[in-house]
Amino acid sequence: MRTIDSIPTGKIERAAKLVSTGAKIGGNYLKYYGNLLSKSKEEANETLQQDNAADVYDGLKTLKGSALKVAQMLSMDKGILPQAYVDKFSLSQFSVPALSFPLVVRSFKQNFKCSPTDLFDYFEKNAIHAASIGQVHLASKDGKKLAVKVQYPGVSESIESDLALVKPIALRLLNIDGQAADTYFQEVKKKLIEETDYINELDQGRTIAKRCKDLKGVVFPKFYEEYSCDKILTMDYMEGIHLSEYCALKAGTKESNEIGQYLWDFYMFQIHQLRKVHADPHPGNFLVNKDNKLVALDFGCMKEIPAYFYEPYFELISEEVMGNEDRFKSTLIKLEILREDDSESTVKDLQDLFKELLLLITRPFRADTFDFSSIEFITEIKSLAGKMMDDKSLRDQDAGRGSKHFIYMNRTFFGLYNLMMDLQASHIKINNYK
Repeated sequence: MRTIDSIPTGKIERAAKLVSTGAKIGGNYLKYYGNLLSKSKEEANETLQQDNAADVYDGLKTLKGSALKVAQMLSMDKGILPQAYVDKFSLSQFSVPALSFPLVVRSFKQNFKCSPTDLFDYFEKNAIHAASIGQVHLASKDGKKLAVKVQYPGVSESIESDLALVKPIALRLLNIDGQAADTYFQEVKKKLIEETDYINELDQGRTIAKRCKDLKGVVFPKFYEEYSCDKILTMDYMEGIHLSEYCALKAGTKESNEIGQYLWDFYMFQIHQLRKVHADPHPGNFLVNKDNKLVALDFGCMKEIPAYFYEPYFELISEEVMGNEDRFKSTLIKLEILREDDSESTVKDLQDLFKELLLLITRPFRADTFDFSSIEFITEIKSLAGKMMDDKSLRDQDAGRGSKHFIYMNRTFFGLYNLMMDLQASHIKINNYK
């Protein structure tokens, strides 16, 4: 794995990196206008999207931290972003340069007053996995094989400035008004602060493992407090292959259906029984072991689901609510999609749009079993996502629509749906959690 010897940690350094990225994007537009002379508009636009996505990703992967984490979050919204961005940003889940070993040693000396080779019987100098906030090294202690996650320097200290830097990029990609997005970005900031506290992740990992210990087919690592701190986290090394690799080998088979059922039950149990959910469902956070069991990893991003949001959110599954205009409107007001001062035309436009959306995305919940391998379902989701992005009436709204809790709940469901589709899981029993 390629390594780097430094990360820009100062506000000015990190801003300068994005300024240079902006200059490259400006050059891409000049190239685009040149391409129009020899290529069709569609071909020139595709090249522009690919070049811009590559330059934005290259800039963010150098910064790491919150900037790269936002790219990872955006990559999960297939059908929302142009495919070129999804393809590039998805690399942030698996394929980013790791810190060099001297920087890892420096982190250990700052936190444990010794090098990792002093603390462990064995410590692999090269990271086995590098992502947006930290990287993982293989280690051992007293014959126990361990995974040690080391946070990149400056990540927690640069969250606020990073979000300010990447906010214009995210808003442009998602067509969201800047002022309206402030509440949502505050929610993202809060969760990112939690994700950079590895003691918090240790506590959450232990809690979820204990509460979910009776779930069939799901296993968890053990965490080691004595070898952990807010910037370094030590847990059991879990054998297995990442879910994306598994899907490439097994999608659509009996085995992948089993994994799909384990994954669905894991999420439904958390949402409905614990009212708290693992809100980072991308393939890098799950393994499948040799016994065809699902291994759940990374508990830094856990979302509490307050009752005042949970109840109206799941009322929208009910045909009784969906079929009653007054109750439907009342529920949309509770979820902050509609406001009391909306005009009649705005109410009608938004009710029609969200009813179409909800009838589609809640389809699995209105059946006893569901086939996530359905090409029709995948196509409809992508088509509707594109329609919403292009909907002028929705873009022209004067403020953001929807509770801040939608950010991580929708992220959870879209991420979960994507994983289920990647598995091509069929005949999934929806209500096992009951």
